[in-house]
Amino acid sequence: MHFDPPLIPATLVRRYKRFLFDAELETGELITGFCPNTGSMRGLTAPGSRCYLTEHSGGTRKYRHALELVEADGTLVGINTARPNRLVEEAITAGLIGSLGDYAVCRPEQKYGVNSRIDFLLSDPERGLAYVEVKNVHFCRSPSLAEFPDSVTSRGAKHLEELGAMAEAGHRAIMVYLIQRADVDRLSMCRDLDPAYAAAFDRAMKRGVEACAIRCKITSHEIRAESLVPVEEPGLSSVL
Repeated sequence: MHFDPPLIPATLVRRYKRFLFDAELETGELITGFCPNTGSMRGLTAPGSRCYLTEHSGGTRKYRHALELVEADGTLVGINTARPNRLVEEAITAGLIGSLGDYAVCRPEQKYGVNSRIDFLLSDPERGLAYVEVKNVHFCRSPSLAEFPDSVTSRGAKHLEELGAMAEAGHRAIMVYLIQRADVDRLSMCRDLDPAYAAAFDRAMKRGVEACAIRCKITSHEIRAESLVPVEEPGLSSVL
């Protein structure tokens, strides 16, 4: 996925109120923009960090700029939580995620479970149904290791429970972790920051849910799903 129009380089001043950030453009102009990430963004909000912004002209947007990439630990990290679904869809179509590309139909945002929507529902006359949930990952505190989540996510635990119910009903259920950084080669659950999510992950694996992690390649010009990396968790059902 190419960034079109091109991203604008800037220096991060601060991120605050979850949805807002201040930055200094290369022209010296100070701007306030929209942050498309409601999570903690742990490790990605240091003042003075190099960052890249999208710019929208015209329309009714309150803020013209949106935060897209932040440089941390010497690598570019994608923080836009609106990107992972498109990137995973591209990965499925390209055959990057095991047999998921072999399903006849891929429908996004389908209702299921208890007042929930699954990110992708795959269907095929021979293969049946496959429920695919996508989570964005950008937290790294140990070399080469991505972790999820970076803060408590009761909603994420709920999704795992509902995927488990689909697996027990005889369907495939797959948890896809989309890692928006290239300096990692494996993923694990962040058990100290959210023990409840880790416990929900363990239960889901025992119920037959599959899981995989995809690492992205990121430059200031494009972001794309590059390769699968191992999910280092006991009892994991591989999607391959």
